[in-house]
Amino acid sequence: MIVGLVAVIGVLIGILVFGFMLHKKQIAAAFETARRDSQRTLEEARKEADELVKNSIRETKEDSRKARQSFEDESRQRRSEISKLEQKLKSREEALEKKMSHLDSRETELETMTKRLQAEEVNYQKLNQECQVSLEKSRKTLESIANMSQEEAKRELIKSLEIQAKKDAQEMIRQIETDAKAEADKRAKSLVSLAVQRISGEYVSDSTITVVALPSEDLKGRIIGREGRNIRAIEQATGVDLIIDDTPEAVIISCFNPVRREVAKLTIERLIGDGRIHPARIDETVKRVQSEFDLVIREQGEQASFDTGITDLHPEIVMLLGKLKYRTAGQQTVLQHSLETAHICGIIAGEMGLNVKKAKRCGLLHDVGKAVDQEAEGHHSDLGAEVCAKYNENADVVEAIRYHHQDDLSNATPYAVVLFAANSLSANRPGARKEVLETYVKRLSDMEAVVKGFEGIADAYVIQAGREVHAIVNPVAVNDARVSDLSSNIAFKLRQELTFPGQVKVTVIRESKFVDYAK
Repeated sequence: MIVGLVAVIGVLIGILVFGFMLHKKQIAAAFETARRDSQRTLEEARKEADELVKNSIRETKEDSRKARQSFEDESRQRRSEISKLEQKLKSREEALEKKMSHLDSRETELETMTKRLQAEEVNYQKLNQECQVSLEKSRKTLESIANMSQEEAKRELIKSLEIQAKKDAQEMIRQIETDAKAEADKRAKSLVSLAVQRISGEYVSDSTITVVALPSEDLKGRIIGREGRNIRAIEQATGVDLIIDDTPEAVIISCFNPVRREVAKLTIERLIGDGRIHPARIDETVKRVQSEFDLVIREQGEQASFDTGITDLHPEIVMLLGKLKYRTAGQQTVLQHSLETAHICGIIAGEMGLNVKKAKRCGLLHDVGKAVDQEAEGHHSDLGAEVCAKYNENADVVEAIRYHHQDDLSNATPYAVVLFAANSLSANRPGARKEVLETYVKRLSDMEAVVKGFEGIADAYVIQAGREVHAIVNPVAVNDARVSDLSSNIAFKLRQELTFPGQVKVTVIRESKFVDYAK
């Protein structure tokens, strides 16, 4: 048993020794493998370091070569610039030398001329003294011969020269006026005929009343209502006056505001068609008609802007243009007149080489102040200019609107002159205005009175419906030289004191007739 135990122990010890030896051999093999790996890694690291060093050396050489090349190029450029500057300085030095030599020669010439002028000045003073002596002798001789002092002779000479100068000036002015009138008349006729032949307008009647037809006489009582409550409600809601008289089957609406008249007319027509006429229904109908009428006014303004090719107007200005449809001026509505004026402005501006669209804008908007003049104080031209300036219209358009009724346009823009002419053409064409007989006769009488008020006028006749005045002068009191001045003075006074459409031709006639009989 002991032997067996010893044998087992020996076997175990042998196994341990064998395992130890085997483990040691494995450790040695692993160490050898690790050593070989570290040597290989070290070799690779050494090779990579050598490669990096070589690349660094190569890049350094390349950078050095580029820097040297750049330095050489910059040096070459600097040398070229320095060479150019040296050449420029050299040329400037040569130019300065030439100028200096030229200045030296000029200085010599100036010294020579100064000496010559000094000598001539001495000679001039000497001659001047001799002339003074001679002039004094001549003056005394002339005074003794003419029996007239120097001042008197001077006044006589100035007077004669003044008379001659006035005569020559009048002749020159007369000739210039004749030529200018001929040329202006020719060009004006061409422009006016071109503008008028391309424009035609409709006629309307100027009125402050509107007549509404009724289907039957019974409706008058219903419009009046119990104790007049319906008619009072209509007048209060629309701001018009209703006149219900003996006119058969008709009601008369009276109001200076054409928009209110039109609203009242549409309201009454709708109430008649509906059949329900009482204050509540009247208020409701008036409000509905007013809202619909605003759309109608806007459509009228948009149509006017479309007809003239101006589509960028402010909405408020478009509304004001639409209101002009319901205001009349003579035989046409203000909107018709504005459209007509816009087209004439465009034609004249095209002939003059101006901006046609801007000229049309002036013509279309020139009377927009008439849409607000019943609600604000001032002339419609000023009100229209303020409205257009408020909505950022062009300064030329605003100025033309402000001055389109001014007589003095000497400092106005060309667009103001074009608008003034186009407005006059549209307003004064045949059929555009109507004049009461009494006003017409009074205007002719005033024209005759103004002409007869001038000194030397023997008689005066107004002809051509006030378009022409013939003044006959006394040939003894007025000579031919004063006739031209007299015609200008008469025309100026007529412009200052009277208002008339278009222009008036003034003709001054001077003639002498002597009659005798041979028996």
